[in-house]
Amino acid sequence: MNILVTLDRNYLKPLKVMLFSLVTSDPDHDFDVYVMNDTLTAKDLAGVTRAVGSRRLRLIDVKVGDKFFAEAPLTSYYPKEMYYRILAAQILPKELDRILYLDPDLVVMRPLTPLYDMDFEHKYFIAASHVRTFMAALNKIRLRADEMENYINSGVMMINLDELRLHQDVTKVYEYIRANKAVLILPDQDVIYGLYSTKIKLVDPDVYNMTERLLAAGELSREKDIRWVVGNTAVVHYIGRNKPWKKNYVGKMAVFYYIYEDRMERQHRKGRK
Repeated sequence: MNILVTLDRNYLKPLKVMLFSLVTSDPDHDFDVYVMNDTLTAKDLAGVTRAVGSRRLRLIDVKVGDKFFAEAPLTSYYPKEMYYRILAAQILPKELDRILYLDPDLVVMRPLTPLYDMDFEHKYFIAASHVRTFMAALNKIRLRADEMENYINSGVMMINLDELRLHQDVTKVYEYIRANKAVLILPDQDVIYGLYSTKIKLVDPDVYNMTERLLAAGELSREKDIRWVVGNTAVVHYIGRNKPWKKNYVGKMAVFYYIYEDRMERQHRKGRK
């Protein structure tokens, strides 16, 4: 299974937990993890491999450099690495036909094979949306999009590399960023929405991109609770600034991160004895 991650050194610890959860939750697959970055060292990647502690995991260092997105809007919260997934088809090896992008700030609780093997139906991306009708309308106005559907969360995203290599116009990506620089709030998601809204296939966010907000909405409607998450959810995503490795975390789902973190650390201590 081909996995893509993009990050800087600030997310190395969450990456270790995420990859440990991925390998632990799916004992039947090997994982080639393409690490798109600009600053990580061989020592950094060796530390990730050692922490995860699985022969089924292989990290491939993909240095991007300053060639891409040098003029894109950046903040301390949205570094340039977040843009890399947009041009993954242009950067990754040509023999790859599909890849699953995963944010470091999530945990995997079930095998992701049903998502990974899903038919693209000639779409460019498969992902979940957290946006309802009102916000979709605002996004359409803000980003001057022709469609008001399919604004996705890009933290869990199947990428159709073959189709993008055939049809993606890199020049248009840069032009869109320059033209909309002042209104990009979640830059990578905004760009994907603005350019490829009609080329996205949606999946259930409660299964593949569960968040504290979605859980709260499910509890309010009495349709879903934490027990439902345990029995059904494949990916728990800690979006925004509310992270379980921070002391001020608010919510109920940090426990899943702590479980995998604890298991990883206990395995590492056992291996050192």
